[in-house]
Amino acid sequence: MEDFLNGKKHIHFIGIGGSGMYPLAQILHVQGFYLTGSDNNETETLAAVRKMGIPVFLGQRAENIEGADLIVHTAAIMSDNPELIAAKASGVPVIERSVLLGLITSRYKNAVCVCGTHGKTTATSMLTHIFLADGIDLTAVIGGKLKAIHGSGICGKSDTMVCEACEFVDTFLKLYPNTSVILNIDCDHLDYFKTMDNLRASFTKFCNLTTDRIVYNGDDENTNIALNNSVFAGERISFGKSEKNDYYPANIEKVSDFHTKFDLMHRGEKVDTISIHVPGAHNVLNAVAACAAALELGCKTESLNKGLSTFFGAVRRFEKLAELNGITIVDDYAHHPTEVRTLLETAKKMNFRRVWAVHQPFTYSRTATLINEFADALKIADKVVLTEIMGSREKNTYNIYSKDLAEKIPGAVNFATFDEVADYVCANAQPGDLVITFGCGDVYKVAYLMIEKLGGTVEHFE
Repeated sequence: MEDFLNGKKHIHFIGIGGSGMYPLAQILHVQGFYLTGSDNNETETLAAVRKMGIPVFLGQRAENIEGADLIVHTAAIMSDNPELIAAKASGVPVIERSVLLGLITSRYKNAVCVCGTHGKTTATSMLTHIFLADGIDLTAVIGGKLKAIHGSGICGKSDTMVCEACEFVDTFLKLYPNTSVILNIDCDHLDYFKTMDNLRASFTKFCNLTTDRIVYNGDDENTNIALNNSVFAGERISFGKSEKNDYYPANIEKVSDFHTKFDLMHRGEKVDTISIHVPGAHNVLNAVAACAAALELGCKTESLNKGLSTFFGAVRRFEKLAELNGITIVDDYAHHPTEVRTLLETAKKMNFRRVWAVHQPFTYSRTATLINEFADALKIADKVVLTEIMGSREKNTYNIYSKDLAEKIPGAVNFATFDEVADYVCANAQPGDLVITFGCGDVYKVAYLMIEKLGGTVEHFE
């Protein structure tokens, strides 16, 4: 493939505050490139980018690209974006973010790419922690912020790279994985894929790109179909809940809401007793996947617990932000009905009086297509409060609104502004309640507003 970085000095990022762009900026900044970027909204990520010394333009305008000899944009940037239009007319090379990430993965002899509909960020973060505990000076690209690497990316000196691989608009097909981890395949992004058959076919193509080994969920039907339809000829290592897999958990014990122990088994033999400090049965499976990949890649057994003992979740993955007036406030990234169900079922098993679901629906297409599934999942909560839908890359051609979702959930309310949401929850939440803000947009700002209204302070991640 063409190495777009050769001879380049000034790289401009359109949408530098995106979760996929920020880690690439971190890596290239360390490698000595001069970077600039733009985005439409002030976020903590933009503040962190500026702190690195990278100039950021707020608002996307044609003049922002001046001086750049390579321009990178995200798949979420729409074709009528004036900055992207100017970039394509400039004669300067313009590449999509996934192409740049693919180029970076191609430079590593041991690129580990973690994909799947659910759990990518957590599993990638767990694997990163284990590698660090094993003494590997790795490069990492994670879809969420991880305190252990002070962001969502890190640039190491070894030949090992850990990368979160996203299937949205087939971006993961630009990667060059030596080892792939497939967590699960569920109905998502059907605005692009249209059918489950198409989605599975993309994962099959991803399997075909992998050179050495695939660590996969042997209990997940869609994953098995995708892998079995591939021509992948390397090593296949399965993980899952059942004993038919190469790696599986046994003797699972919930020690507390945020502490679970289990025996990691490998083909009937106990490897070690593993402790994790993130809630939920789904995270046991994420830990099994991370441990399986780490061991197959040569990590020492003792590095498993050493790494996982310091992992308390990535930012925005059941992240406890505050406990004020007896009210616990947590923030999460869940934005698909399966994730919402898992999140709320986990919360309901904890020792809280009531569970509040404060949800920001994301994209009109997903909300319209999966509205009944979202409603069924949200009903698990005791109280449901909805913000307006975050359209992101879409226009509302679906004529869908948050009130339409609220009407399907008994007792649910919706508000136009974050201030109204925060005011309502603060006025009605009681001691012993758990309030969870969740979605993949900027709903975390509601959590911050609630904390401020309740007299607390927010420790912002840097």
